[in-house]
Amino acid sequence: MSETNPTGYDMRHRTPEERAALGKAARSTAPRSGHAEYTPSPKRTDPVDVIEAQSAKRVPELVPIRYGRMSESPFRFYRGAAAIMAADLADTPRSGIRAQLCGDAHLLNFRLLASPERRLMFDINDFDETLPGPWEWDVKRLSASLVIAGRANGFSGKERASLVRTAVRSYRERMRTFAGLSNLAVWYTRFEADELQKQFAPAVSAEDRDRWEHARARARAHDTLQVFDKLTHVVDGQRLIAPDPPLLVRLADLVSGAQRGILEKELGRLVERYGHTLQTDRRFLLESYRVADVARKVVGVGSVGTRCWIILLLGRDDEDPLFLQAKEADESVLAPYAGASTFPTQGERVVAGQRLMQATSDIFLGWERVHGIDGRRRDFYVRQLRDWKGIALPESMSPKQMALFAELCGATLARAHARSGDRVAIGAYLGGGDVFDRALATFAELYADQNERDHQALVDAIKVGRVPAEAA
Repeated sequence: MSETNPTGYDMRHRTPEERAALGKAARSTAPRSGHAEYTPSPKRTDPVDVIEAQSAKRVPELVPIRYGRMSESPFRFYRGAAAIMAADLADTPRSGIRAQLCGDAHLLNFRLLASPERRLMFDINDFDETLPGPWEWDVKRLSASLVIAGRANGFSGKERASLVRTAVRSYRERMRTFAGLSNLAVWYTRFEADELQKQFAPAVSAEDRDRWEHARARARAHDTLQVFDKLTHVVDGQRLIAPDPPLLVRLADLVSGAQRGILEKELGRLVERYGHTLQTDRRFLLESYRVADVARKVVGVGSVGTRCWIILLLGRDDEDPLFLQAKEADESVLAPYAGASTFPTQGERVVAGQRLMQATSDIFLGWERVHGIDGRRRDFYVRQLRDWKGIALPESMSPKQMALFAELCGATLARAHARSGDRVAIGAYLGGGDVFDRALATFAELYADQNERDHQALVDAIKVGRVPAEAA
């Protein structure tokens, strides 16, 4: 089994009938109704221990920010708890059918993105944890995130169950549709923002249409020029990144002397060498820019404390910017349970998984390995900092609005899995009924309970001084 063939077998040598039979046979070893089950293992690791083990590899002064953000609410905790859930999912039923996984498929990792053709797309965004594994794990992480978001919004149990069933039904029905399509038809499937309303919500209210139009306009406004205006200023005639410590600290202010020189040299090499992982035309474009400034940036919730650099490059003149983000890539949280990556670096693992699962990817997406000032080699992947990105705001959604979003997320995840997994076998396993949909609605509620207990464990650990927390 390899990451170029996440299924673990050669589908070219099996007929559609054989693949469908494989999927149906999996029901005997992993009944669809069995996916409703979740009982924490008696040997379950303390969730705070899991978070602390991750923090041990991270930038020490940033770790309290991570704890502070995760302690804010059960939903914020869940965003940073992919490693905890990975261990829990390992003990749940599985069909034995694998696909390339996102590894962290909570609802905020689905968003609007730009394609190289400058079309606004809806797709999965974050692939730090991507790895081949049981396709059910991604669907379960998405389902639990919907319940946790619904609880935060005060939705009833009935409304939350409907959200999960909607997302899973969308996944199931799309997968069964993909099972009947040609390989190329699946590969070319994409969800363009301009077409989404026709596909998913042809009869929405005028208010919802206005909301969608606003989201699209906001995503298009979140581009390189917008972040250039927001994150830079002119000092003594030079365009530099404007510091906002501790969330944004220029390299020049972070270290000094010989250490600064070493780090500047390594990051300069990163930009130069990572270009060799791009297509030749895109490498040519990259080489038309020069590095103007570098800063360390705090990003997200679960990623806080990982080494993340933003790199300002300038092209034709000082008003022609390109912002790249070089983000540290560690071993996937799925690796202890799904198997280690077969790629030589973790950065390549992330990039390969993203390219496999996304309908279209950032033209500057690549990877490189560099040495830090401590002499350790670290893996990074690189992409544009911001390019037409629009993120969902679940806290402002009504049950109906979140249901529409859940339907879109389910369809998008099915498309991503259908590219790498055996869509015929998965579709046959799921079947035409709603057995799996209802099972995941039960699982998601049980896991939301577990997440609340884990969140409280972190809050308690902060209160007694076991771990430090800082608001930022």
